Amino acid sequence: MHKMRKKREADLRLKYNIHLQIGFIISITLFITIFNVRIPTKAPATIIIEEQEEIFIEEVIQTKQIETPPPPPRPPVPVEVPNDEIIEDEIIDLDTELDLDGPLDLPPPPKSEETQDDFFVVVEQMPQLIGGLALLQKKVKYPEMARRAAIEGRVTIQFIVNEQGEVENPRVIRGIGGGCDEEALKAVMTARFKPGMQRGRPVRVQYSLPIVFRFAD
Repeated sequence: MHKMRKKREADLRLKYNIHLQIGFIISITLFITIFNVRIPTKAPATIIIEEQEEIFIEEVIQTKQIETPPPPPRPPVPVEVPNDEIIEDEIIDLDTELDLDGPLDLPPPPKSEETQDDFFVVVEQMPQLIGGLALLQKKVKYPEMARRAAIEGRVTIQFIVNEQGEVENPRVIRGIGGGCDEEALKAVMTARFKPGMQRGRPVRVQYSLPIVFRFAD
């Protein structure tokens, strides 16, 4: 038993020595391999300094733009419109005999230059106011409103004297207000005239009268 134990111990020592040698060989191999492997080294960084480009700013001189006038508008192009209307030629019978002995249809003669709207402006004998203007002036009443406002002046009335010497269509062509225009119209409507005469017969004549409004002194 004792011999067998010693033998085992001898075998263990032998195996230990073998393992130790193998481990040593492996360690040396690894060490040599590590040193033989080249470790990449970083290349020194190079700094590139680029020259900064100089920028020159030129001063731009503002120029005045010349505005050109717009072209004139084009004239309209005439468009020809077809005319479908057919004009028939009028046939004139030249064989028709003219009756020179019968009455001829002539246009009416033009009105005289002295007449306007069937009345005369100037005639041979103008109308005459019966009783005179002084008598007509006495018929005029001074309006109270005109008295209070101290209105004075002349009102001119234009009218037509007909063939019987009566007044037609009186109107104020110059007034002063304050009720004087209305009173002047009333007074003229009562006036009577000798009618105007033209070529020996009475005619309608345009006439005018002034009516005066004035305070008594």
